Amino acid sequence: MDTPEPTLTADVAVVGGGLGGVAAALAAARAGATVVLVEELSRIGGQVTTQALSALDEHPHIETFGASAAYRAFRDAVRAHHGGTANPGGGWVSRLCFEPAVAQRVLDGALAQASVRVLTGRAATAARVADGRIHDVTLSDGTVLAAAVFCDATERGDLAPLAGFATVTGSEGRDAYGEPDAVPGGPDPAAQQSFTWCALVEHRPGADFTGPAPARYAELRHRLSFDIAGWDGGVHRYRMFTDGPDGRPPFWTYRRLRATAPELAVLNWASNDCAGYDPIGDPAAAERAGRELTAAFVHWLRTEAPREDGGRGFPGLRLAPEAAGTADGFAEAPYLRESRRIVVDRPVTGHDLAPLPGRARAPHLPGSLGVTWYHVDLHERTGHPEPVYRETAPFTIPAGALVPRGAVNLLAAAKNLGATQVAAAAYRVHHGEWAVGEAAGALAARAARDGRPVGAVVDDPSFLLAVQRDLVAAGVPLAWVADVPPEDPRFAAVHLAAAHGALEGERAADLAVEPDRPPGPEDLPALRRAARSLDADPSLVDPDRALGAVMEDITR
Repeated sequence: MDTPEPTLTADVAVVGGGLGGVAAALAAARAGATVVLVEELSRIGGQVTTQALSALDEHPHIETFGASAAYRAFRDAVRAHHGGTANPGGGWVSRLCFEPAVAQRVLDGALAQASVRVLTGRAATAARVADGRIHDVTLSDGTVLAAAVFCDATERGDLAPLAGFATVTGSEGRDAYGEPDAVPGGPDPAAQQSFTWCALVEHRPGADFTGPAPARYAELRHRLSFDIAGWDGGVHRYRMFTDGPDGRPPFWTYRRLRATAPELAVLNWASNDCAGYDPIGDPAAAERAGRELTAAFVHWLRTEAPREDGGRGFPGLRLAPEAAGTADGFAEAPYLRESRRIVVDRPVTGHDLAPLPGRARAPHLPGSLGVTWYHVDLHERTGHPEPVYRETAPFTIPAGALVPRGAVNLLAAAKNLGATQVAAAAYRVHHGEWAVGEAAGALAARAARDGRPVGAVVDDPSFLLAVQRDLVAAGVPLAWVADVPPEDPRFAAVHLAAAHGALEGERAADLAVEPDRPPGPEDLPALRRAARSLDADPSLVDPDRALGAVMEDITR
């Protein structure tokens, strides 16, 4: 059979247009690469657009540090659209809640400004691969896309297995890495987390949008409630518009996206959290069940949900298709909490994210290409109904977690990074997906420019350092540092040195590193090890000089 000639070529092809894919495309374009971004749905944006989940799950320091310049620009642009309002929707789950259409305009504008070519409504259907290198990918419309480097940012981690690279689903099992939150025993690929098919609803007091009960309502009715099982082992009780019996804030404002009339909220609650299906292996059946469950929840809210006045139902809840960008007010796609994950030599595990006594950060992992932070948030897994909420310490994105085993020019750029199910549950939220994608995009651009295999970031210290320098030059933090912002001239030096272990002494105890203070006795060995890792002379570590100056010396 004749091999089709490429229809499109680029330095970097990003397949998947969720937050990870957008961040990867922007990072690669920022580094000077030509970029094509492919998305199977009608729009890019993933969680904040097609999944209608535009209430950002983020870490507690997001307003001041711990995010890249590009992610801050996204958040700032959303607020600027609302005249600078800090939280346009006023949802209490997040510091920033807004309508999907706003995210769409902001992200479309950023991609256009970066000259990223965007192809929507197309999925990868085949890949031509030889000796670990993807030569080109065929899209569902027949387009053949060739690139020096490919980034897999698909929602389910589709490109890696399509190209013949190994992936895992579900849980690796407790036996694999001794993670207490993994399912007992060996691997269980079916133990996938529940997912949610979100819907957007407006509140229009006095109106009545009640219709006939949807399919399976009687069967699903017992699952529908304002009350939810809490991570603390108790039951958390809520009311619709006022604080609950135990003082918890209102259900309505949990993920409210619009605070002006008619108010708008996204339904993402325990009641429409769909478990027991296989959204990766059998998406059609899973998605049908997810939509049925959310339809049942909407009907329950309209007809049976307890009101503060003792009555039942809120018939003025209207599905909002114009806000969802769909015909029915349901999201265009389900919100999946996990995808296939690439197989790497050393995956990130739950142990790598765990807090340690006397330390402000998670254990140091080599090869940092970015930072993020969230607790391990595992929803019900098939066969294992108990949810998991596990605290973590601020952690990083190791380069080795982005490179599939055996790949020459493929990178993971979303929830599909090389991490166990437990660890991936802390990377999966909005900011984490963006940070992973941004790291992958910068690495892809550097590999394309230098003609290097992506695995060189693990094997060649000089190549790793080149990628890290690209990232810090673009305002991407490589370590958790509270007091050296991107505008500080020492930002690059501090983050490069920290990424190579320079904060493993007494500075490990606090996120503030105090760069103007000389290093203490416990800092000196860590600084010298970092100097050797950076191929610098350890004698440059002068205990009488300010820490920031020492870091500048060893990272020149």
